Amino acid sequence: MIGSAPVLTDPDFIRKLETLHLLARKVLGGMLRADRRSEKKGAGILFADHAEYSLGDDYRAIDWHIFGRLGELMIRLYELEEDTSIHLLVDLSRSMRTKSLYARQLAASLGYIALANADRLAVWGLADALRPIVEPTHGKGRVLAMLRALEGAECFGADTRLSACARSFRLRTRRRGVCVILSDFFMGDWEEGLRLLRHARHEVFCLQVIDPDEQRCDWRGDVELECVETGRRRRLTIGPSEAAAFARAVQDWNERLRRHCARNEIGFARAGIDVPFEQVIGKILRQGGLVA
Repeated sequence: MIGSAPVLTDPDFIRKLETLHLLARKVLGGMLRADRRSEKKGAGILFADHAEYSLGDDYRAIDWHIFGRLGELMIRLYELEEDTSIHLLVDLSRSMRTKSLYARQLAASLGYIALANADRLAVWGLADALRPIVEPTHGKGRVLAMLRALEGAECFGADTRLSACARSFRLRTRRRGVCVILSDFFMGDWEEGLRLLRHARHEVFCLQVIDPDEQRCDWRGDVELECVETGRRRRLTIGPSEAAAFARAVQDWNERLRRHCARNEIGFARAGIDVPFEQVIGKILRQGGLVA
């Protein structure tokens, strides 16, 4: 919210989301939909195999063509179609204050596309603990409730602990799904957090949200800095060499995240808050969606 004006429920914003959904249908087709097929066999749409007829089986599944040729009663088995579980894990720690609205716009876009395509959606807030924002739901009729929940989500906590949040997430979600983490990844345990999610056999995608102003240091002289998350303070003297070292450290940190994702088959994209959110989501869709 900005003042009392709605942001994520504004009609113009929702129209942008619908445009992105139409783009998703056009460029991804079935790859985005919830029709990822399970390995279970049962009643469905796509033929999978035959099995010998047993007493109690649905007689409507008998393949009469095989009976006519071989004289054996066989039933058709089909692949069950299951909806995909999409989990959006939005960093709401205090380091995200300048990036929170942008991250929630990105999450709203992905959530809208998921609900419009019959996927199951859940949205979580990340900080020093895991907080549910949108409980698991599905159907396009839940879009407005999802947007309102994201609109009202605020930064919380005293730190960012992705590994602790990942452990909590594993306890709360037994079913495998797609986990999209929207964060600046300025946390010491992101590698362990990603490992825990992948170990639970979730498909993981990292969407790094950055503020260009945080990628460099414009301060000079004697300054006192305060950590936005912990409140700890430290006095420093900053000159050109210290500012350059800061920029290199941030660049190295971001590059290490990107390389880690590439090595471990984790999808990755980076989004600067100076780029319209719809351009970021559009680019992701055109590149094939949330894939490594």
